[in-house]
Amino acid sequence: MANVTLNVTDTKGNANGTVEAPAEIFGISNEDVLAHGPLVHQVVIAQLAAARQGTHAVKNRANVSGGGKKPWKQKGTGRARQGSIRAPQWVHGGVVHGPVPRKYDQRTPKKMKAAALRYVLSDRANAGRIAVVDFGIKDVPSTKTAVAALTPVTNNQFTTVVLSRENINEWMSVRNIPTVHVIFADQLNTYDVVTA
Repeated sequence: MANVTLNVTDTKGNANGTVEAPAEIFGISNEDVLAHGPLVHQVVIAQLAAARQGTHAVKNRANVSGGGKKPWKQKGTGRARQGSIRAPQWVHGGVVHGPVPRKYDQRTPKKMKAAALRYVLSDRANAGRIAVVDFGIKDVPSTKTAVAALTPVTNNQFTTVVLSRENINEWMSVRNIPTVHVIFADQLNTYDVVTA
């Protein structure tokens, strides 16, 4: 497989050179990408599940305050027998089989995560939805310059901008743009690429 060539655009949207992207990451065929759709789906679902807090809880009859005394004697009143005013059939009673705190994490092997990321990056590259932008920001952060550089490429659509950790000025320039989700390259994941 030959490397994928991506155009570099400048702040005015003009081509300013090219970048070679590795074919094993960006050059997978559409047929292979479609064949591995279930893998991508599984990784995205696992990532969304892991983001859940899982602190939901309700009180059962043992946790609800009160109800220690039998409300009336067992026999002789003509009423139905009751042992506690916190039993589940009572108003203000405990909840039966309610939600308890739990973890929603799914174990996803590293190789599956890496493969899913490769497939979605190749899908975006095949669709022409990956762009390399030279922000032209040197010493001082400038959101105005970043917006000018991104607008010709994105048409103000929601965009994920991937930066290296050395690009602090670029990060400070794009972090406040409402239509931009900025992420460092070492944090890039399948979900962020799918939603971009």
